[in-house]
Amino acid sequence: MELYEAISAVAEVVPITEATLLLQEAYLASGVVARQWDVDALHVAYATVSGCQMIVSWNFRHIVHYKKIALYHAINVREGYLPIGIHTPQEVMEYEEEI
Repeated sequence: MELYEAISAVAEVVPITEATLLLQEAYLASGVVARQWDVDALHVAYATVSGCQMIVSWNFRHIVHYKKIALYHAINVREGYLPIGIHTPQEVMEYEEEI
């Protein structure tokens, strides 16, 4: 509960919108992920519709997968959205010696 409270103090709560659900459905209909993984498609749709610059995830099966990233990008462009960066935590971490 403490972690949730700390994060919610600086996080934006994003409502479910029709645009989010339509983009999720576009991912599912195009076969980016199977319908049983609709929550993963919703995650990407939320971030895309909300204008996030990137998703950082450990989900290598349905989100951070080189074939799926290309499909998410293609559908985003087709549906009028920008491609979204999809990366692993290691790809976005900065280390003191690099700064």
